[in-house]
Amino acid sequence: MPRSTRTTGGRHPESNREYDTQSLTASVTEYPIENGRTYHRYHEGSYVYPNDERELDRLDMQHHICKMLMGERLFFAPLINPQLILDIGTGSGIWPIEIAPLFPHAQITGTDLSPCQPNEVPENVHFIVDDITEDEWLWDRNSIDFIHTGHLSGALPSYKDLIRKMYSHLKPGGWAEIHEFDTMVKSDDGTLPPLDESNFSTYPFQDWLDLQIQSGHATNPPRQFRVAHRLGRGMRELGFVDVQERIFKAPVNPWHPDPHLRSVGQWMETNVLEALSGWSYKPLLILGWSKPEIEVFLVNVRRSIQNRNVHAYFNFHVIIGRKPHPGERVR
Repeated sequence: MPRSTRTTGGRHPESNREYDTQSLTASVTEYPIENGRTYHRYHEGSYVYPNDERELDRLDMQHHICKMLMGERLFFAPLINPQLILDIGTGSGIWPIEIAPLFPHAQITGTDLSPCQPNEVPENVHFIVDDITEDEWLWDRNSIDFIHTGHLSGALPSYKDLIRKMYSHLKPGGWAEIHEFDTMVKSDDGTLPPLDESNFSTYPFQDWLDLQIQSGHATNPPRQFRVAHRLGRGMRELGFVDVQERIFKAPVNPWHPDPHLRSVGQWMETNVLEALSGWSYKPLLILGWSKPEIEVFLVNVRRSIQNRNVHAYFNFHVIIGRKPHPGERVR
């Protein structure tokens, strides 16, 4: 499916105010180019990763990996006839497009900082350029049946604020669902190299992940990177009920003896290797690295990712929660 910008504008069907999605203005579509990659123009700098065709293809690959882990499901929330579905940080738009046939009578909206989604989409799907970190959303409070989001590690100053806004805009009884990879690799058999005497990892890929966290702390405002393991607790603290968390292991490469997880690992290795350059320049330049230093470092990072003797994996967290009805007794 060819990708191009999608025009949306005027008055949102579920909003009580006029808005400008900036869909076709030069201030949004003339993407800045740095280090051979393009980045979003709308609220430039608030997201430090690319938005070009190469990155969109990688995001589609990541979507495929998540479905493999979830048994080909797109969500776990027990939805019954939702009328309004919101996908926050929709990226390539693949999730709204794939969920559309399951709920043909629902209005499905994907939001993103970049108008990079395709034009040819199901009739009940549309995309808007919007920054969900801002105080006012386009939708009324208590108006949305299902809010889905994911893969926003390193993109937000506060995931807690996002969860709070999700809760506010959901209808009573509505569901939220979050998909996030934990950004600390793990191993169950001791093959992951330990920290050395200086408290540094001898596994360059984990060093790379740690540098992403450091870069997030160095931006203004700071961006949260390692959040997945705290999201379930955060949803409970902010009032969600029936919170359920599923954790799936995603091998970094095809080291796993199980055929399914070995296949996941093959896809994950390709996905991570493809992400490296686009996810390295801006974050490491923020930390004061030079481009030659980055390139030399990435040689060792790639080698560590492809090391089958290290049985490393990510935890992929899928968390759902329901907004209680007024007066509902919460246990």
